[in-house]
Amino acid sequence: RLEFEMLADIGLVGAPNAGKSSLLTRISSARPKVAPYPFTTLEPVLGTVEAGDTTFVVADLPGLIEGASTGVGLGDQFLRHARRSRVLIHIVDGSGLERRPLEALDAINHELNSYGAGLGSRPQVVAFNKIDLAESRELWPAFAATCREHDSTPVAISAATGEGLPVLIEQALIRLAGAPMPERPSSG
Repeated sequence: RLEFEMLADIGLVGAPNAGKSSLLTRISSARPKVAPYPFTTLEPVLGTVEAGDTTFVVADLPGLIEGASTGVGLGDQFLRHARRSRVLIHIVDGSGLERRPLEALDAINHELNSYGAGLGSRPQVVAFNKIDLAESRELWPAFAATCREHDSTPVAISAATGEGLPVLIEQALIRLAGAPMPERPSSG
């Protein structure tokens, strides 16, 4: 059995409907399917991002749910794509409509850690999406403070309006500059 694995500089991870595909559409010329229902992305979609004189490849990865690391919702198959990304941008739905942002962040990080393959220690940028919504603006200060307490610097963004995206790209490039190439998974 032959299995291909793509290599991306940055992988977009997060829960379904967090805004991963919308973000990729906004920062690159890629056009992944964007829809208001979960699991519109079932296969990774690649986009090339140009930032000044630098270009890098971003992969929109399928949404993760609790239990993904054990195969729930095909999550183990989705997570295998993340292991070939040098840096992860963790998109969190800041609106809190489906789940509190901190709970969502913790749940996905738990799946990354549980899956192994170094995903739990992979350089990560936390993107608090949907800051253009009143609900998100209300939740942002507490979310940012808690992240900073845990040595993480979150970035407030809106994939819909473009707010905060230059800062997100800058933070991603900083992490990318020091990120090693991911190890090749062992065959077997």
